[in-house]
Amino acid sequence: MEHKWLDWAKQLQSIAQAGLAYSKDIYDVERFELIRDISVEMLSQQTGMEMTVIKNLFANETGYATPKVDIRAVIFKDNRILMVKENSDGSWSLPGGWADIGLTPSEVAVKEVKEESGFDVKAVKLLAVMDMKCHPHPPSPFHIYKMFIQCEIIGGQPMKGVETSAVEFFAENKLPPLSIARNTQTQIEMAFKHLYNPKESVYFD
Repeated sequence: MEHKWLDWAKQLQSIAQAGLAYSKDIYDVERFELIRDISVEMLSQQTGMEMTVIKNLFANETGYATPKVDIRAVIFKDNRILMVKENSDGSWSLPGGWADIGLTPSEVAVKEVKEESGFDVKAVKLLAVMDMKCHPHPPSPFHIYKMFIQCEIIGGQPMKGVETSAVEFFAENKLPPLSIARNTQTQIEMAFKHLYNPKESVYFD
């Protein structure tokens, strides 16, 4: 679970963003800008990110604040799970990334798998929708929902991508070092539960 200070900072950022989007009074705008500055400083303290980086991230956010969506593809072959090695931290994750405007969740999963692993897949089942704050990920300045979508390979071949340096399948008891900003041990275990029991319920929160 996240530290309460981080949760408060995100709420302040959300209030400030909405206020800046809808306020017309110049004094109200100044107050909401101050609230945003305070939230940026709090987020910097909690996440270790530079204040200028966080401020630039939020400068592109307008309108009513809503959670971001991260989509991860779950693919099995011979009771092993497909993972890609991330260039950013040298650790391993399920293929995936931010949801794209104009694409469905399934389309995002298919696109990300192709770009990061070289495989052509089709999406077959939603496994989970998780709130990142409820799981042991590193602190993030954003409120993030994570969708896990099971896919089946229909073509292609292993091939590293722009953001990935290796593509491999792993057994549940021989997982590599995980990129925990993207997926955790318990989330991988959840995916294997669906492999062993196809009637496993969709996990949420």
